[in-house]
Amino acid sequence: MKNIQRVLLTGASGTIGHEILKQLCEAKDKYEITVFGRKSRRAVRAFKPYKKEIKIVYGDINNPNDLMKVCTDKDVVMHLLGILPPLADEKPKLAHKVNVFGTENLIRHLEQYSPQAFFLYSSSISVYGDRLENPYISVNDKLNPSMGDEYAKSKILVENVVQNSKLDWSILRLTVIMGGHTVSKIMFRQPLETPMEIATVKDAARAFINAIDKREQLSKKIFNLGGGEKCRITYGEFLSQMFSVFGLGKLNFPPKTFAEYNFSCGYYKDGDELEEILNFRKDTLQTYFEREQKKISFLLKTAASIVKKPFKLYLKSLSEPLKAYKNKDEKKMLQYFKPDTYKQK
Repeated sequence: MKNIQRVLLTGASGTIGHEILKQLCEAKDKYEITVFGRKSRRAVRAFKPYKKEIKIVYGDINNPNDLMKVCTDKDVVMHLLGILPPLADEKPKLAHKVNVFGTENLIRHLEQYSPQAFFLYSSSISVYGDRLENPYISVNDKLNPSMGDEYAKSKILVENVVQNSKLDWSILRLTVIMGGHTVSKIMFRQPLETPMEIATVKDAARAFINAIDKREQLSKKIFNLGGGEKCRITYGEFLSQMFSVFGLGKLNFPPKTFAEYNFSCGYYKDGDELEEILNFRKDTLQTYFEREQKKISFLLKTAASIVKKPFKLYLKSLSEPLKAYKNKDEKKMLQYFKPDTYKQK
């Protein structure tokens, strides 16, 4: 008789969570899958292809009655549910309620009803803060979230909750995960000079799946999850290539459109440690850009080249750094620029 792993996946309607769900269902003979999160049109649409293969429970992570429905007799829990930027930064109380209190409640129920469960938590590179001057990052580096990064603050608090729990656990600090992104004002908060090490959605999801059978090597440890040396680039170079792929021309925005410090990202100096255990990396920057290129038809690329000027004007209107600079908003400017770059001599 096969040993079926009973898996609880939270945040399965998100970009990475949905890819994890997809990969779990590709090996459905190995897993009994339960997904949990708030009901929304996006969630219903995301789960529709799998509804015959999984158990779907909609609910509130801070509602004990809802958690009772999903926390019994689980072998593995993959926790990706949470409030993300920019909403987390705009509504820090909501982010704390869902990300921190919600995780505390989830763990409390698991400790009671699935005490032997293996808890895999998705953390973030943002916990290290600004690494422009020291881009090579290791797990033991000081956690120092950037000014105004409420999301990173909540991640650090949750990591402490996980480590102090009675469960067996592992924390994966994800780098920038590429795939499924939509246009957002966050794109302007990151300095163009930022060193980046991306990972694709497929590779990140594969790491979580492979972790199920590597519990002993991962137990009670924290790892940095990145794509490795072949996935390294600067943010400016990355955007330039993406603009080219989409037929948007050059990355020619005026000065102060992008922040100049106080974000996060870098290169994972110790990222190969997780790869050696999980063997999850299949993509490189080259394969990522090739895949993105294939998604763009000639007709769409031509249309984009025609409307690129108004689209860039729209993008520029999203820039918080530029808006702060134009409005001479000292408090906001300090979040995006060093004082000596905007104050008059």
